[in-house]
Amino acid sequence: MAASTHTVTNQAPPLVGYDVFAADRALGEAVVRHLDPELLEEAREELSALGRTTGSAQVQEWGALANENPPKLRTHDRYGNRIDEVDFHPSWHRLLGKGVSAGLTSAWTRPGGHVRRAAGFVVWTQAEAGNGCPLSMTHAAVPALRTDPALAAEWEPRLTATVYDQELRPAARKAGVLFGMGMTEKQGGSDVRANTTGARPLAEDGTYALTGHKWFCSAPMSDGFLVLAQAPGGLTCFLVPRVLADGTRNVFRIQRLKDKLGNRSNASGEVEFDGTWARRVGEEGRGVRTIIGMVAATRLDCVLGSASLMRQAVAQAIHHCTYREAFGGLLVDKPLMRNVLADLALESEAATTLAMRLAAAYDDGSEQERAFLRLAVPAAKYWVTKRCTPVAVEALECLGGNGYVEESGMPRLLRESPLNSVWEGAGNVQALDVLRALQREPGALDAYLREVGRARGADHRLDGAIKNLLTELADLDGIEARARRLVERIALVLQGSLLVRYAPPEVADAFCASRLGGDWGTGFGTLPHSLDLATVVERARPVA
Repeated sequence: MAASTHTVTNQAPPLVGYDVFAADRALGEAVVRHLDPELLEEAREELSALGRTTGSAQVQEWGALANENPPKLRTHDRYGNRIDEVDFHPSWHRLLGKGVSAGLTSAWTRPGGHVRRAAGFVVWTQAEAGNGCPLSMTHAAVPALRTDPALAAEWEPRLTATVYDQELRPAARKAGVLFGMGMTEKQGGSDVRANTTGARPLAEDGTYALTGHKWFCSAPMSDGFLVLAQAPGGLTCFLVPRVLADGTRNVFRIQRLKDKLGNRSNASGEVEFDGTWARRVGEEGRGVRTIIGMVAATRLDCVLGSASLMRQAVAQAIHHCTYREAFGGLLVDKPLMRNVLADLALESEAATTLAMRLAAAYDDGSEQERAFLRLAVPAAKYWVTKRCTPVAVEALECLGGNGYVEESGMPRLLRESPLNSVWEGAGNVQALDVLRALQREPGALDAYLREVGRARGADHRLDGAIKNLLTELADLDGIEARARRLVERIALVLQGSLLVRYAPPEVADAFCASRLGGDWGTGFGTLPHSLDLATVVERARPVA
């Protein structure tokens, strides 16, 4: 029997055994809003099943174990043969298998696929964010491969399959495959046109031998990779299979795995090519244009991943404060804590609502929606991913000292939080991409203004923010130096317009007052006290 001094009281129960999807009102409403009514019942059943799995004690334990036991590189077997394999904890394989079987790589093959997948991605990566990388890369490889119909016909059925097969063998003998990507090199980073990896044409048309080094290769345990290399005609996109058709290993030397701040369960590596066999994707010299479809899709996944992490952080904070008592009452009822929680909830809902709107644009596929995505994706990638870390920090603080302890799970969320802002182009890259869209593709701005214009007249603070944004866009002097400021406003105005149209009045009012109206401090918990903050917090509370 425990000593009386060790009786545990006033501790919140673990947030476990609940439906992660059903508990997220903003996400559920977005699914209803963007899906064809005929698809809703099936989609809800799928997402709730995934939500219950995500919220289960077993899956939460898998996530913890996968991060406590990070991948290990085996360059050679016991006999000295070079094998370049990555060993993972069994929990990683279980998580990745569940993600694949849930359709998180098959958005391109079914009606409403992008909205359904996006919602599933937000739900599933709340359990463990690391497995989202190979799921994202595999999903995003499809548009790049579609530039070559023959390659797409060969690989797309395996990429979009719901079968996870971890064994390394020829792709033709696998029902499902995973893809990674290798673009950056140590001398160039985001400036991929500075790449020095060379591609020498071979006798068979469309095949090349690659020689060079990739500074970051995502998911190096995968079956295939899309990489950039310098062919005779310029920078070109290539498909590098891990195992060749005859069963021999392609030359794919993993020099080391990156020792990362977070994302510990997932492998990221440095790889070397030395006469590595590859197949050209698209035309020589058009590598960036070919792979840009993959980049755009992974950037959207960065937005989704950040929305997922924010949702989990906020859910944990509100859950804790719902049960924890201090100074004579529950924390959630204390005016100052309520202000903090409501502010966090606004950030989370705005991120989710924007991310799901982008996914719906992918499903629509019209010319106008493609133009909208050209501007909205980099703007959302810039802003939402940058908001993730301050949300994680503040949510952790809501748990006090408990939140600083590994067992709470909050430190893992915090370590993960900067990742999506760095991957697939850091903040300056996104800001400059927005400028390129504004300068070269006038249809992108027209589509954006048409979107935010749908909410005009509904809130005077939003109307004022749109007017101010138009004034900024009209002045192109020194545009690069103030690009971050401009992109921030583009994203906030878009979030505000979506919340005014779709969120409850209490949420839209609080967002517009603070983010657009300027009635806000420099930290969370500085919302105007006159707002209905209790309703905002209750809407975001996860019901276990």
